[in-house]
Amino acid sequence: YPDATPKERENIYCAKHKAVFYMGIGGKKEDGTYRHDGRAPDYDDWITARPDGGTGLNGDILVWNPLLKQSFELSSMGIRVNPEVMEKQLELCGNNERKELIWHKMLLDGTLPQTIGGGIGQSRLCQFMLRCAHLGEVQHGWWNPAEVKILKENNISLLGLGEFEE
Repeated sequence: YPDATPKERENIYCAKHKAVFYMGIGGKKEDGTYRHDGRAPDYDDWITARPDGGTGLNGDILVWNPLLKQSFELSSMGIRVNPEVMEKQLELCGNNERKELIWHKMLLDGTLPQTIGGGIGQSRLCQFMLRCAHLGEVQHGWWNPAEVKILKENNISLLGLGEFEE
């Protein structure tokens, strides 16, 4: 699907296969540009070359969400940035000022080790399995009041906003 955007391709693949593992999220796209969906430059490694010819040591488990009629991320995982990768990704994204933040300084000077991370998002899994339209139906949180108004108008109840009071 060369004419589809990365997000459109996610939707096409998920609709067809129902569940996919999408590697290299955030890395270089076929047109040479970066940033599939705005991945942070200081989290996953999305630039390192892989043996299969792609880039990025991260990936997502995506499923087709029939309620929302779009792909739905259940898990994001991968090799986290090392100092060299973080330097390059910050540069690519124009975020060099982040090097002055404490966590960034500690990773760059070797105080913090490189890590591997990821896991199944429990609230997102509940949202998917219970066929909820909004994360706030399964997880308490603060939500944009304008969004809450629209959700209430569509009979979608969010936790913690008084919907259960009589």
